[in-house]
Amino acid sequence: MRIRVRFTKLGKVRWTSHRDIARVWERVIRRAGLPIAYSQGFSPHPKVHFGLALSTGHESLAEYIDIDLDDEAADLPSPDALVALVPQLSALLPTGIEVTAAVEIAGNAMSLQQAVTSCEWRIEIRGVDPATVASAIGRCLAAPELVVTRQRKGKDVTDDVRPYLLDLTVVGPTDAGTEIDAHLATQPRGLRIGELIALLGIDGEEGHVRRRTQWTLLDGARCEPLVGPPGATSAPHVEARAS
Repeated sequence: MRIRVRFTKLGKVRWTSHRDIARVWERVIRRAGLPIAYSQGFSPHPKVHFGLALSTGHESLAEYIDIDLDDEAADLPSPDALVALVPQLSALLPTGIEVTAAVEIAGNAMSLQQAVTSCEWRIEIRGVDPATVASAIGRCLAAPELVVTRQRKGKDVTDDVRPYLLDLTVVGPTDAGTEIDAHLATQPRGLRIGELIALLGIDGEEGHVRRRTQWTLLDGARCEPLVGPPGATSAPHVEARAS
């Protein structure tokens, strides 16, 4: 049995690294008494699978983890029990990490790393006014290509990242600069927030960054990585609670 859990990462816990968050989850799963499955071999490890890594310092309303449970265990949770698992796990997690949904998925479901095709972000660009940012966004979206140089296997390579910019819009001013919404593709490699700001060419600095939603494609339609039971909290609802 495999379950997929959606959770937030808000506040001071955003400075906790992806690796440390993974360790937190392993401890919480044990404390919750879930009959987790383990790998075979000399050094068995719990079968937990994370989605796209979130950069340290960034917040998120929609992080995901897949947890494989032992199918031979007598205490496998029922669908109704998964609903009750949401507050149970939240109570065991550090402040700022809250579980917002937990559902069963197919054991052969595509991994989160492969399934997620795009993410939506709320990004603060410090030191630049909204009009300047809007002009830069217009230039980028109108450009036929946007080339960046990256290091890959110790060599400089160039990539056209224009296809990764699915949408960019100005939200409005902040005390320190300007906030934008960005919808960025993640396949085949994605675009870092720092790279996006550099592409705008406005000498702005990265401020507060929050991942708002992750998207997959199902039969050509965009959807969240989980389809929860009736009443499951959607990512936009989570954002309203976090604001």
